[in-house]
Amino acid sequence: MSGTVGGVNSVLRALVDGNGGLVTRRAASQVLPRWVLEDASRSGRLLRLLPGVYVDAALVDGVESAPPLARVTPILARRAAVAYTGGRGALSHLTALDVWKLRSQPPSEPVHLNVPIGVGLRSWPHLVVHHRRSFAPEPPHALVRDGVPVTRLDRTLVDAWPLLPPADRPATLIGAVNDRLTTPQRIAAALATAPKLADRAALRGLLDRLAAGCRSPLEIWGHDHVFVGPGMPAFQRQARVRLGGRVVYLDLFAEAELVDIELDGAASHADPRDREIDLRRDALLAASGVLVVRFSHRRLLHEPDEVRRETLAVLATRRRQDFVPDPGLRRRLLIE
Repeated sequence: MSGTVGGVNSVLRALVDGNGGLVTRRAASQVLPRWVLEDASRSGRLLRLLPGVYVDAALVDGVESAPPLARVTPILARRAAVAYTGGRGALSHLTALDVWKLRSQPPSEPVHLNVPIGVGLRSWPHLVVHHRRSFAPEPPHALVRDGVPVTRLDRTLVDAWPLLPPADRPATLIGAVNDRLTTPQRIAAALATAPKLADRAALRGLLDRLAAGCRSPLEIWGHDHVFVGPGMPAFQRQARVRLGGRVVYLDLFAEAELVDIELDGAASHADPRDREIDLRRDALLAASGVLVVRFSHRRLLHEPDEVRRETLAVLATRRRQDFVPDPGLRRRLLIE
């Protein structure tokens, strides 16, 4: 018979410690009689987080009346949820967004799992189980990230959309696209498989703006309210150019007029060094014949009509016959 360590069977203790504080009934039953695990649970040395999933009681904290899964760290709660699936599910929705490092999930939110239809798993306090048709916890539906299975990013963004606070929605998708983790087209393809998604039209509208090249809430505002319509050119949004040996992106580039409209966010130039970097970049563009026009966050939001008039005036000036674009500009800047 095995000895005890700290009041727990030594073999069971080794299982718990070797798995970062967790043990499943299935794993314990392979090496120990069932009563050993039950005894550790009854004595309070282990706490049942989910059916068949136990944790070292020393790792449990928080209010005793809270669900057990809410009384351990988020990482431990996710590992417990994955263990509960027995390899048949993957973290999804808001939980997957956290794993993808796009939004930190508050402790008050439950853990989310996707499992195939027909898997006999159900939701529990602080755990939401989503049964999905044609889902499998393997590529292309899921992959392993930070040691846990998680739904692929484009599907995660679509699934999480109606659950996110409205204020968090645009920034989450914009962050994923800006970090080149996915593309508007891939997210749109995932959206096409979710015809009944709540607030689907709003997500579709945001994806249209991202596909048009908008890469910030301010650019979306400008797209919708200022830089479209009569007299405005078909701006290249986030035009990629090589400048001074490095790649930079121009917010809105009118190639025929050689005008770059830059939209400075609310936090722009809080650091003088950032201002110096922008001025140096603007000077290099000017030396190549590109006129840079900057509009502040405040002006764009509170003076959209004036910003529009100024933009049209600048473009009109650059279209005059005495303005001759440098034919070698594209070659030097490698505009893409």
